[in-house]
Amino acid sequence: MAIKEDVENVVQENIREPLMRGGREGSGRGGSKEDQGMVYLSTFVAVCGSYEFGCCLGYSSPTQSAITEDLNLSTSEYSLFGSILTFGAMIGAITIGPITDFIGRKGALRMSCAFCVVGWLAIYFAEGAWALDIGRLATGYGMGAFSYVVPIFISEIAPKNLRGRLTALTQLMIVSGISVSFIVGLVVSWRALALIGLIPCAVTLFGLFFIPESPRWLANTGRHEDFEVVLQKLRGKEVDVSYEAAEIQNYIATLNSLPRSKLLDLFQKRYLPSVLTAVFLMVFQELGGINGVCFYVSDIFEQAGFSSTVGTIIYAILQVVVTGIGASIMDKAGRKPLILSSASGLLLGCVVTAIAFFLTAQELALTVAPVLAVTGILIFIGAFSIGMGAVPWTIMSEIFPINIKGQAGSLATLVNWFGAWLCSYTFNFLMSWSTYGTFILYAAINALAIVFVIFFVPETKGKTLEEIQAAISKEGSEENIKRRNGQHFCG
Repeated sequence: MAIKEDVENVVQENIREPLMRGGREGSGRGGSKEDQGMVYLSTFVAVCGSYEFGCCLGYSSPTQSAITEDLNLSTSEYSLFGSILTFGAMIGAITIGPITDFIGRKGALRMSCAFCVVGWLAIYFAEGAWALDIGRLATGYGMGAFSYVVPIFISEIAPKNLRGRLTALTQLMIVSGISVSFIVGLVVSWRALALIGLIPCAVTLFGLFFIPESPRWLANTGRHEDFEVVLQKLRGKEVDVSYEAAEIQNYIATLNSLPRSKLLDLFQKRYLPSVLTAVFLMVFQELGGINGVCFYVSDIFEQAGFSSTVGTIIYAILQVVVTGIGASIMDKAGRKPLILSSASGLLLGCVVTAIAFFLTAQELALTVAPVLAVTGILIFIGAFSIGMGAVPWTIMSEIFPINIKGQAGSLATLVNWFGAWLCSYTFNFLMSWSTYGTFILYAAINALAIVFVIFFVPETKGKTLEEIQAAISKEGSEENIKRRNGQHFCG
């Protein structure tokens, strides 16, 4: 075992040294003068998948009464239709990582679109619960796949000075898809809304003919000539990409000298910091209460004595606007400051909402409680949108070495979707137990998130993917060396 660790440390050192030199040299070339038109086009095509994600997520809310009436569904049958989306997303999360590594990022985007197309058509032609559920399961799979492959693709094509804000566009497009589906669903039939859900898929499938594959995936699969052509296309004809190309190829060549990673390898010491960071960020993102608030926001406003229609409209607008602001400032503010501000706002929003429900339960200040409840919920959704919604996905796409990115990304995405299901499933039970107690619980989870981010989450702003992963590997290697030296000394 000691020999194996020595070899791995030498390999990591070989990764680290040329990267730190070459990365700095390369980062000085091009700068803001880079021709980034192809990066923007590729990002637009990819985030149409995120918009499709939002369409899938927002479909069931405005269509519930119409579908139930037209197809004569019971409450339990419609509940299954709504919830099976999450199970489809979990299946997508489990399988899409290795598939993305095998068929490429563009291939995975095509496959995600195909599942959504099949799902929407099944819903459109449905004459009963069975077809509805099959369609919903298929769209769920596509949604779960998009949640992984879109940020991965964007992070691998974007220059480091744009990577944060471009990756954060995924969350903006998700909330836009949800909001638009909710509004359009009020004026069109549920079958027409299913057809409208095909539009983002059509745009993505068409756009994929005009954008390149991820250069890092091409390099990792040995297609070095294609890799250099694609990297030049993404950075612009006049930009010297030699340093960045050498950095990527050196890193991948060294990783390929290691044994092929398996699922259990994710829990090896050199990978564990990255895996645990991504997994815990996903846990805090979902268990902090966002899905309970999103799915039942109308009921929350009603229980607090405020107009659910007015509250929901304000909620939808705020979510889109604040998410856009967060995306625009991510590369300037940094990942950690944004997520810390976000978690602090979530904590504050939960406390204010808990106070409102406590006052209502005790029949105190009944004219003030509804205003406090709305204020708390709006603080909550604004805070989530500015950081906790997008930053965990951005960090996840940045911190995994490419040789474990598929398996590790699938694990993190699976944890995210399981957390989403757990939060949405338990919310009504918690609210029945105690309205203010529910938000005190969420406040405690968000307080833990603040502590975790302060001590364990790395800042990745302004670094290439290779520099990020080399820095993480350096920390792990130094720990191994200290541990072995201690063992030798004691022995």
